Amino acid sequence: MRAQEIMSRHVITIGADAPVTEAVKTMLFHHISGLPVVDSFGKLVGVLSESDFIRRAEIGTEKRRGRWLALLAGADQIAIDFARQQGRKVSHIMTPNPITIGEDTSLEQIVRLMESCNVKRFPVMRGDEIVGMVTRADFLPAIANSALDIPDASGVDDEIRRSIIATISHASWRPCGLNVSVHDGIVTLRGVVRSDNAHKAVIIASENVPGVKRVDDQLSKIIHPPPEEDYGGGDIVSLEEEPSTVDDEPL
Repeated sequence: MRAQEIMSRHVITIGADAPVTEAVKTMLFHHISGLPVVDSFGKLVGVLSESDFIRRAEIGTEKRRGRWLALLAGADQIAIDFARQQGRKVSHIMTPNPITIGEDTSLEQIVRLMESCNVKRFPVMRGDEIVGMVTRADFLPAIANSALDIPDASGVDDEIRRSIIATISHASWRPCGLNVSVHDGIVTLRGVVRSDNAHKAVIIASENVPGVKRVDDQLSKIIHPPPEEDYGGGDIVSLEEEPSTVDDEPL
């Protein structure tokens, strides 16, 4: 998926010379947590977010440094903090030169940027024009919509079993001596997992296979499995050789 598929297209902006109080009222009225900031020509020059209002003189939360901390911070940083905490115009408190993305930016790239830069929103640009906004909240409906699009597959039990095996067989967290059986879409898992996280991953991988109605979890856990008990425990049967009528066959 791309940014253009999940972005909000109705973008509310605020002028760089607007009063801070106007920005606050705009955010509250529209129930939004951030605003792109534009100059008199409509060009993006910054971003305003809720975090810009945490340290403010009006509510007594401005930073107070002792003599030594002030020396360590330096005069320039103290001047920046003063402007952001007591500035009356949006341009005084906004984050300038914001990171932007394009309409074709993939969701994977967006997530990486959000995590690496510790930001919650990106303006989406088409050239110099703002055409949308992507925030963390936009991922929720994307997930919900994709879940609705998952086909309700009615494949035979043997096909479901093959899909589960194919999904798990090369994973680093795969169980030892895994046995998979399927009857009327109900999957039974037996074998040994190395950790609680691996246990969870096996269940999720099985549940996500189309056609699976329920997973009967009969997996057990050991702390240190013997090195010879790799996937299938040495008694591996290839998928090509598996009789489709046998449900509970060790791999």
